Amino acid sequence: MTLMTPIRLRDFIEDTDGRLYAVSNYDNNERVGCVLRYVPDENGERTAPDGRRYHKMDFEEAFDYIREHKPEYLDTVHRVPVGDVARVFKPDREIIHIAARDERVMRLLPVLGVPIDNIGCTGSLLCGLENAGSDIDMVVYGRDWFVAQQNLKKAVEEGEVQPLSEEMWKKVYHKRVPEIDYETFLRHEKRKWNRGEIDGTYFDLLYTRSYERMGSVPSVKGEVLGSETIEARVTDASLSFDSPAIYMVEHEEISRVLSFTHTYSGQAIAGETIEASGVVEQQGSEKWLIVGTTREAKGEYIISRTLLDR
Repeated sequence: MTLMTPIRLRDFIEDTDGRLYAVSNYDNNERVGCVLRYVPDENGERTAPDGRRYHKMDFEEAFDYIREHKPEYLDTVHRVPVGDVARVFKPDREIIHIAARDERVMRLLPVLGVPIDNIGCTGSLLCGLENAGSDIDMVVYGRDWFVAQQNLKKAVEEGEVQPLSEEMWKKVYHKRVPEIDYETFLRHEKRKWNRGEIDGTYFDLLYTRSYERMGSVPSVKGEVLGSETIEARVTDASLSFDSPAIYMVEHEEISRVLSFTHTYSGQAIAGETIEASGVVEQQGSEKWLIVGTTREAKGEYIISRTLLDR
């Protein structure tokens, strides 16, 4: 298919067999890096607006399915050749239609307060496969994300949007199973201002790069040099809410810390000292510390020492 704009993180694609995938990468020129989310199934628990039924896949189930049915797509993520892409769902293009059918999304748009062409909604709502229990995954592009973050903070403080309940925080914590204890998790999360509740529904505020900044995204796995735990000062955290989250650091060996798990996005701000444990990769002349090398990220973490030592 011919694309007017590149496929990017948080888009969804449909392959020629009707399977739906969440795009998880930016480097999608030849093969789209994504994860299978929905497969056509006449007995599926989700129903699209046109009446087609789908089964929602969890992470492990999706990899098992691809391994069996589409092994040529198997990689660290799923890699769908562009020639096998039948449709692209773009959060920013569909936001008006989504808001028209979901009052909660409609109410969030003025709260987040960014231009309508720079905000979207991904996940099940983007595909028309939401149900009563579905979360809301809002996406904001580029620098406007930080505007939305500050507006969300203000809305929570003024009571316009509900903060997460203690029950919801514990649910998020147990879902992520991080290497840090609950209190440490909570101290970091509560200052990120990227979550909330509206009418009892959990929503996320997700970052995606503008098209102009997509060219410099790391995409190739480097040579693994071993595991390491470091302390380093963060010099640039402007992409700390991206996927992967990127922290430029001042350290005698490591030039940047990357997190491939959402738990450690936005974990520190510029000027803070972090403690990070992960796998060191050689990337050209640089060494990077990678956190989230496995789904569970066992033994891998990022914490802000500055925050915890206050």
